[in-house]
Amino acid sequence: METGRAAAFLRPGSWIGGDRDGNPFVTAEVLDSAMRAQSRKAISHLLEQLHLLGAELSTTTSLISVPDVELMRLAEQSSDRSPHRQDEPYRRAIAGFYARLAATALQLDNLEAPRHAVAQAEPYATAAEFAADLDVLHRALISHHCGLLGRGRLRRLRHAVAIFGFHLATLDLRQNSEVHARTVAELLGIARPGVDYLALGEEARIALLLEELATPRPLAAPGIDYSEETRGELAIFHAARGIHQRYGRAAIENVIISKTDSVSDILEVAALLKEVGLLRPLEHVLDVNIVPLFETIGDLANAGKVMDRLLGIPLYKRLLSSRSQGSPKNDLAPPGGGPNDFFGPGAQQDSRHGLQEVMLGYSDSNKDGGFLTSGWSLYRAEIELTQVFARPGIGMRLFHGRGGSVGRGGGPNYQAILAQPQGAVQGQIRITEQGEVIASKYANPELGRRNLEILAAATLETTLLPHEHDDPRPEFLAAMEELSATAYAAYRRMVYETPGFERYFWESTVIAEIAALNIGSRPASRKKSTAIEDLRAIPWVFSWAQCRLMLPGWFGFGAAVTAWREKHGADGMALLAEMNREWGFFRTLLSNMDMVLGKSNIALAERYSRLVTDENLRQAIFPRLKAEWQAAVDGLLAVTGQRELLDGNPLLKRSIRSRFPYLDPLNHIQIELLRRHRAGETDERVLRGIHLTINGVAAGLRNSG
Repeated sequence: METGRAAAFLRPGSWIGGDRDGNPFVTAEVLDSAMRAQSRKAISHLLEQLHLLGAELSTTTSLISVPDVELMRLAEQSSDRSPHRQDEPYRRAIAGFYARLAATALQLDNLEAPRHAVAQAEPYATAAEFAADLDVLHRALISHHCGLLGRGRLRRLRHAVAIFGFHLATLDLRQNSEVHARTVAELLGIARPGVDYLALGEEARIALLLEELATPRPLAAPGIDYSEETRGELAIFHAARGIHQRYGRAAIENVIISKTDSVSDILEVAALLKEVGLLRPLEHVLDVNIVPLFETIGDLANAGKVMDRLLGIPLYKRLLSSRSQGSPKNDLAPPGGGPNDFFGPGAQQDSRHGLQEVMLGYSDSNKDGGFLTSGWSLYRAEIELTQVFARPGIGMRLFHGRGGSVGRGGGPNYQAILAQPQGAVQGQIRITEQGEVIASKYANPELGRRNLEILAAATLETTLLPHEHDDPRPEFLAAMEELSATAYAAYRRMVYETPGFERYFWESTVIAEIAALNIGSRPASRKKSTAIEDLRAIPWVFSWAQCRLMLPGWFGFGAAVTAWREKHGADGMALLAEMNREWGFFRTLLSNMDMVLGKSNIALAERYSRLVTDENLRQAIFPRLKAEWQAAVDGLLAVTGQRELLDGNPLLKRSIRSRFPYLDPLNHIQIELLRRHRAGETDERVLRGIHLTINGVAAGLRNSG
């Protein structure tokens, strides 16, 4: 049947209100409030567009025959008895739709419609019901040869319902695996006295969790005084179940596990979902995706083994692919999901549609191992995951946790997607857009549309034409392995093994002032410490950008190329040049580093180093940073064949040449204000000036955090 529109293939998501990793202020109440705020925005838009549609579809039976029985039935059911509209079946039907949608807004979100409905009406049970009513309008227009009228506002409204439903965007839940482990340990310790879950080895944990997942019996019992942390985690999952019942399963689709490093981390979440009915073991039904997030270099290296072990567990595999009876079909179903997943509660579907999502962490892997090793570890993990998922016949969707800056996986989306290993993009992909990147890419509607087209085009191209993009030769992979090992060792020596580096970082950057700003989604550190291990990746990258050193976007590359040249000579450098020409991954890596180095300023970074009060510490560290920066620049130019940085990107080079004379003075002002503030000057204008320069430098650099 002709539907009049392309199937909806792009879904928005958010974790504002659902990301609890390191943020104690995200509670069940906040989650519920965030979902209601989203829903109000979506339904308000639908109400306004429906009202405007009624003004446009003024077709009258006095001029044209309307043979559609469904439309006439809806017009009669609308309770619109105005004599002025008795010959206007479309307007009468739309008036009935508006009344039902207004009742839905009141029921779901206590939202009053901006205009009075013609009469009281029953609310829509699901967004699918509303979509079906709009489909009746479209078919009726087709039936009397007025299909052109359905290609404007009606088609856009049907698209909006298909994409946003009544919930606007799926809200991801996220929490650290350590919290899940402590919560499960407390539940087990009370339900099964004598069991010390945290003291068990990995295999014993898996066996115990599988035993619990095989039974519908809950662990939590009423009347037990659980710890505040456990109560909070259970409350979140109960709130998620309530949101499913109100808005449909697409309102919350993913539960992301930060710092995943084992199978038990994933099964712990499964056990918690079972507690609230989001996993029903007797039916083999799982209502959300359990998404492991592999973040550190070690975790990325182990990702393939973890997922291979997980997919080898029959109970878990059944949760991904089992199918209940009576699954209805609907052409508005989202990719990878059935109609009830999206539009609301109803008959059960294929539990997870034979699909497992895996999230890859760009930010923390960079902070852990440096720019080069992070990129290579991510690429290698994708290759291994693709091979693992090919064996059991489970579909894989990768979720790329990229930040705005190169140090957090940022850079042009099109080139990044095309540079994925073969088979890693299986017709679908998830990508995060974070921080100031959201405004820069999507604040303008035309620019936003262009960026979404780029994502869609790259995904299609990589899926349909994989062999034309990224098929590295074995010697390329071996060279990358060697470069990564050298870069990793150099990075770890500087950042984690150099005495006093932590102090140097805190004194030579604005990290302390950033930590005091109310601009982040959560505290700057996971724990109350200044240790780099505990620091979150966003302030880590942001701080190095502010002092114009941009360390997370290049450090280690210079040492790697220098060692490679010494070992392999001219032939080795020729091989790296070939890699840059022929291998999309390596070329994208160097292009992003070129951009970062082009925006760095070693002279300004030296001025920031003078903020370090210990001169011996400054002299011990900054010359090493400067030498590595120069080695990175020289190595990049040698591999790419450029004479200067950004020769391959003349537009950006010209933009920087025009922009930075206005930006550099802000850094000089910031340095002076930092010196005064740290010397004890209490004038509030000093701190305000620091904050203004932070905003200014971030805006000038654009991809700063």
